[in-house]
Amino acid sequence: MREKLKAFERLLTIMDELREQCPWDKRQTMESLRHLSIEEMYELSDAIIDGDLNEIKKELGDLMLHMVFYSKIGSEKGAFNVADVLNGVCEKLINRHPHIYGDVEVKDEDEVKANWEKLKLKEGNKSVLEGVPRSLPSLVKAGRIQDKARGVGFDWDNAEQVWDKVTEEINELKDEVDQNSDRIESEFGDVLFSLINYARFLDVNPDDALEKANKKFIRRFQYVERESAKDGKQMGEMTLEEMDEYWNRAKILENR
Repeated sequence: MREKLKAFERLLTIMDELREQCPWDKRQTMESLRHLSIEEMYELSDAIIDGDLNEIKKELGDLMLHMVFYSKIGSEKGAFNVADVLNGVCEKLINRHPHIYGDVEVKDEDEVKANWEKLKLKEGNKSVLEGVPRSLPSLVKAGRIQDKARGVGFDWDNAEQVWDKVTEEINELKDEVDQNSDRIESEFGDVLFSLINYARFLDVNPDDALEKANKKFIRRFQYVERESAKDGKQMGEMTLEEMDEYWNRAKILENR
């Protein structure tokens, strides 16, 4: 524990020194750091998807720096300091875990989540959905909305019911496409929302699944580009059948 506290103190000291002496660090505001923090979070996400523990460690350090930076600016404004931030989250964790720090009993993870949402309503939230950030990417936001609704019992009973809903939404989308109606976008959104719901019942993170599919497509497509170039062929000049041959080769190599 002493080593951890010493490392955190070292970061706080360096932050103070940079804020006082470095022209770039002196100029930063919460607003100027915002987009950089978002970028760092995505870099951490990439490292997690790749399973690169060394890169995860580095990106966590970058994010930790940003949290300390925001706290430093908050202290300069007389609004809060890093101790306020840490004590605030500690109090929240204690209050929202009465099954650990109180006399509440729970039997599983679902009851923990349900209690969490009820406690937030008691704290003043008018809706369980208030805690979903407006600026979250839509795919992630849909999952969080569904997860929070589940926390208060608003959910399907089983995966089969959700799959029935998925097929219903797909059929409705197909009907609108056949009619070339102005409801295609709305129905397409319903299909995506229902698929994300189904992913929950499969214990699959839809954002992770899609990102892994993205990376898989990139690997295979770049294989097609690379191997076709070795054969003296150019993308854009080959037939789809020719490109499919390289694509299938890429799939075979991956499956090995």
